[in-house]
Amino acid sequence: MSNVIKLEEVSRIYGFGNATTVALDEISLSVEKGEFVAIMGPSGSGKSSLLNIIGLLDKPTHGTYHLSSRLVSKLRPGRLAKARRDHIGFIFQSFNLLPKLTALDNVALPLAYKGVSLSKRLQQASLALERVGLQEREYFFPKSLSGGQAQRVAIARALVNNPSLIIADEPTGNLDSHSSRVVMELLAELHSTGSTVLMVTHNPELTRYATRVLYMLDGSIVYDEETKLGEVPARARASTDGMPKDDESEALESVSAFLHEIPAKPAPIRKRLVNNTKKSKMSKSKRKVKKVTQ
Repeated sequence: MSNVIKLEEVSRIYGFGNATTVALDEISLSVEKGEFVAIMGPSGSGKSSLLNIIGLLDKPTHGTYHLSSRLVSKLRPGRLAKARRDHIGFIFQSFNLLPKLTALDNVALPLAYKGVSLSKRLQQASLALERVGLQEREYFFPKSLSGGQAQRVAIARALVNNPSLIIADEPTGNLDSHSSRVVMELLAELHSTGSTVLMVTHNPELTRYATRVLYMLDGSIVYDEETKLGEVPARARASTDGMPKDDESEALESVSAFLHEIPAKPAPIRKRLVNNTKKSKMSKSKRKVKKVTQ
C-alpha cells in the first residue's frame, strides 16, 4: 500500500518569547491508504493541531508533510485549497452546518465551490443524503434536525466530493449513544469501501472501529498500536476497567454486525514508547525556541 500521509519530524510552535507553546514536537507518522486511525490523548496533547496540519488547515513550523506523495510546502495557495477541497472530507464535533441553508444545500455547498452546475450538484447532494439515510430530510433546516441527523448531514457534506481522506474531530462528542452508533457505523462503512479515516476521540469504545490507535501526550505520539476491528486495544481498555458489566455488554452490542463478518488477521502490535532519556534532552524545536527567548 502507498502512504497517504507522511510526516517527518513535524513541529508546530505557537507564540513568541515567554509565551511560546510547542503544540507538536517532532512528530513522524505514516498512514497508509485504507487505514482507520483513532487518535487519543488528554486535552492539550496536540490531537487537534495534528489534524489541522494533516487537513491542510495549518502549516508546520518545522519538518515536512507529504500528502499522497506531494510535498505540501511546495503547493501554492490555490493548489493547497484545491487539494483540501477535492481530497479531504471534514467532520466536526459541532457539525458546522449553515443555519439558513437546507440540508440539501448544505451538502451541495462544496460542489458549488468546485464550479459544478446547480442541477448536478443538487443531484449529487441528494444521493449523498440518501447514502446516510436522510433523503427524506433534504429540505429541512438544521434547527429542525436532531443532533444525530445534523451530524449525518455533515457526513454527507464531507462525502459529496468523494474524498480519499476523511478527518473526523470528535464526531460523536455532542451525540447520545444511539446517534453515536449510527455515525460510527457510517464511518465504518466508508472505511470498508477503501477510504482512509482519521478520527480524534476521547471514548475508548470507539476504537473498536479502528485498525490502528495513536496515543498522544505533550505534543508527541507516545504509543502506536495496530488493532483488530471489533476489539478495544488493551491500552484503551485500561481506561474502562471500572465500567459496570451492563454498560460493557451494551458497548459490545453497539458494534455493527458487518464488523464481525470482516475477516481480520491478528495484527502485530507496534509499540513506540518514548525513550525515558529523551525527556532529559531538549528537542530540536525546543532548542530553537530557547535561542529566540535569549
